[in-house]
Amino acid sequence: MEKIKKRDGRVVEYNPAKISAAMAKAFVAVRGQTDSNLLDTLTERVSDIIEKRFPSLSPEVEQIQDIVEQTLMASGHFDIARAYILYRERRRQVREEKRREALEYIKSGRLNVVKRDGSLQAFEERKLRKYFMHAVDGYQGVVHVNDLVEQCELGLHEGITTASISELAVMTARNFIERDPCYMEITARLFLQALYREVIGGKTAGETLAALCRETFIKNINHGVATQRLAPKMAEFNLPELAGVLDISRDNYLGFIGLQTLSDRYFLRDIQTGQCLETPQAFWMRVAMGLAVNEPEKEKRAAEFYEVLSSLRYVCSTPTLFHAGTPYPQLSSCYLSTVEDDLAHIFKSYSDNAQLSKWSGGLGNDWTSVRATGALIKTTGVPSQGIIPFLKIANDTTVAINRSGKRRGATCAYLETWHLDIEDFLDLRRNTGDERRRTHDMNTANWIPDLFIKRVLENGDWTLFSPEEVPDLHHKYGRAFEAAYTEYERRAECGEMRMFRKVKAGDLWKKMITRLFETGHPWITFKDPSNIRSPQDHVGVVHGSNLCTEITLNTSREEIAVCNLGSINLVRHLANNRLDEDLLSETVKTAVRMLDNVIDINYYPVPEARTANLRHRAVGLGIMGFQDALYTLGYDFDSDRAVQFADESMEMISYQAILASAHLARERGVYETYPGSKWERGIFPQDTLDLLEWERGLPVEIVRGGKLDWTPVREAVKNYGMRNSNCLAIAPTATIANISGCYPSIEPIYKNLYVKSNMSGEFTVVNKYLVKDLKALGLWNKSMLEEIKAHDGSVQNIATIPEHIRARYKTAFEIEAERFIRAAAARGKWIDQSQSLNLFLATNSGKEISEVYLLAWRSGLKTTYYLRTMAKSGIEKSTVDISRAYGALTMKKVAEEITAETVEHEELASVCAIDNPECEACQ
Repeated sequence: MEKIKKRDGRVVEYNPAKISAAMAKAFVAVRGQTDSNLLDTLTERVSDIIEKRFPSLSPEVEQIQDIVEQTLMASGHFDIARAYILYRERRRQVREEKRREALEYIKSGRLNVVKRDGSLQAFEERKLRKYFMHAVDGYQGVVHVNDLVEQCELGLHEGITTASISELAVMTARNFIERDPCYMEITARLFLQALYREVIGGKTAGETLAALCRETFIKNINHGVATQRLAPKMAEFNLPELAGVLDISRDNYLGFIGLQTLSDRYFLRDIQTGQCLETPQAFWMRVAMGLAVNEPEKEKRAAEFYEVLSSLRYVCSTPTLFHAGTPYPQLSSCYLSTVEDDLAHIFKSYSDNAQLSKWSGGLGNDWTSVRATGALIKTTGVPSQGIIPFLKIANDTTVAINRSGKRRGATCAYLETWHLDIEDFLDLRRNTGDERRRTHDMNTANWIPDLFIKRVLENGDWTLFSPEEVPDLHHKYGRAFEAAYTEYERRAECGEMRMFRKVKAGDLWKKMITRLFETGHPWITFKDPSNIRSPQDHVGVVHGSNLCTEITLNTSREEIAVCNLGSINLVRHLANNRLDEDLLSETVKTAVRMLDNVIDINYYPVPEARTANLRHRAVGLGIMGFQDALYTLGYDFDSDRAVQFADESMEMISYQAILASAHLARERGVYETYPGSKWERGIFPQDTLDLLEWERGLPVEIVRGGKLDWTPVREAVKNYGMRNSNCLAIAPTATIANISGCYPSIEPIYKNLYVKSNMSGEFTVVNKYLVKDLKALGLWNKSMLEEIKAHDGSVQNIATIPEHIRARYKTAFEIEAERFIRAAAARGKWIDQSQSLNLFLATNSGKEISEVYLLAWRSGLKTTYYLRTMAKSGIEKSTVDISRAYGALTMKKVAEEITAETVEHEELASVCAIDNPECEACQ
């Protein structure tokens, strides 16, 4: 815990010395002296409790002071606690008096503000009121402007700038968001006004706004080119024509979180002054232009791309949004590489990782070829130290690189389950043991062959090998792998192998599950379905996945696989209580064209990435807003209807994406390695389930078939071929979902009420769909808000809410994990790559966790992502009165509970925060 939230909403550094100093004053006031050792002990205890109660949030000052009181009582210093309580009350009275004086000062007209030109002007309350009135237009019956004005005025001071007043207005409205989701829109309107003034300057209200935005767009594109923030080709567009396409009203499609995310991290800024150069529509057009620079009719295509982006029907991945139109347009999301068993290549891989991370790429490294601990090095004859020391270096390389200066480097290491170092690999993320053999900043994933799972199910043995003695295992899968592996086992039994170790498959699986529960790693991914169902089985092998486990592409020494991502916003394609197939078709067609353009425009930091991308032209079209679509349609996430919708929606997107790629092939030609691919052989993703079942020799538990007539698509591929080797992959979409105002990817809602963190502080957000339904029933009020807070964002135990509403608004941990897998399996049959599938389990039972992952395997899933488990219940209820949170418990009882260290809190086994803006990987 590094930050705390001040009373005015600002977030500042946490300083335990201030806690120690406050307690010291209380000790001196009561006893005349203090004990520095005692103060250190008490301060450390306070800090420990804060860490437990706020594992991922910034506590408020008042909450910290509550903990100080409780700690003093728990330690038996009741007289000191009483003095501390009285001190807090006196300080509160002083603050209230200062507030009254400040308000009187404002009312008297004596407060001066500094205008943008540097001149002084007397503050006028009527202007502030008018400012808020404009923002709350349409919500007058819900929002009380007086509350906003009075709260905002508390933050005013002599000499405050008008720009700071605009920021203060945003912060004021933001702090009201928990009362009603409409405050999110009001905050967004205020934020937009401040942004317009920064980008455009001067007055921006009224009918002149659209004209000013268009003029500024042209000016700033030229300025960006002149200052080398944008590529010279951007000035070659007919800028007045594109300026005329801008629809300024679409700025209102963006919520406050989306606007602030864009402003903080995506909009171009002047390097010298830091001034923002883009409004939202200028940003979408800049991205559209950046993706249309090579089009013959580039203005027409830019307008087409702008249409789907600005309407939030489709959003490109973060690297594309960062770099489109810039001099170094690194637009791709994911890079997958294989590290060879060669010292020169190992260190080349570190260099490649650094270059790829520098330009925002998320990395997946396959380490299976590197020989195990104890294997002899041919040239020197000395034993190898195995993969772990090399992975430590890879971890530190990840830490050293800040992707595009906007997010941390991120890497995932993959290892096959037969590697002799697998057990050390499982321990890489543990918090105990030799730190020289730990990689706390790098993700890890198991690459598991089907044969291992079969051995687990039959309680059989499993043999571990060093790869230099079994070099072909890495490149085989399915029945061919089983034959080769059992032959190596026979040779080991006969004494023909130098390096091997036999273990119980069940024991190794148990260790995998245990580490997954403890650390969130290594993730469980499956080698055989990823390869057997791959369209590119004729030109290589899939050796691992990427940072988010949705990419399954071939890698080798010569090729670093690349994937280019973007996501369809499902909820934006609903009409008349169903998916609008025509609109979806139009969006997918445009999205696939944009993704294909990325491949040719892209800046490639290393040549192996360029080689792979131009040869295979893989793209990954995904989805987001699945939960929003279910809410809108009235389907419960854990219902059969939701599984059916997952199936039908993905079939529709797959149908249109493959068709779009075939039509692009007719226009532009097929990708280089198309001959011999499954596409050319007439084998589509849904057809590969039978292949997987045959290779595995066991049933794959997926219902076959769909609703659409695929004949036109098959005919198009037969006649024209494919432009892209792969078309579909579902990424996590953490940040672009924030921008789009929907829930990420295929995820359920994590909580109906949660604390949102961003660069300006924290605020509480309530599920807007839930609030709408509760309002319709006359159940939404302050009391209901407090009750939802007291239940950690769950509504399952709130009896006043009707049962059907409670069923609709189950949160992630209240839904059976089987439902996630069934929906993913239904969706997965249409996908030629994979999907980032998080699993949520409210259990600490290893047996139950194991059963969930075995179900995922039986269902034919290629990969899974994070396991999120709930260890303890009762997360800190921020802003809930302590008397409400503890009910009839006396303060003495609270002290006893703290002393016994039984204050419960919630922990996620994964270290990846659900809603951390720095944590998104691909998107």
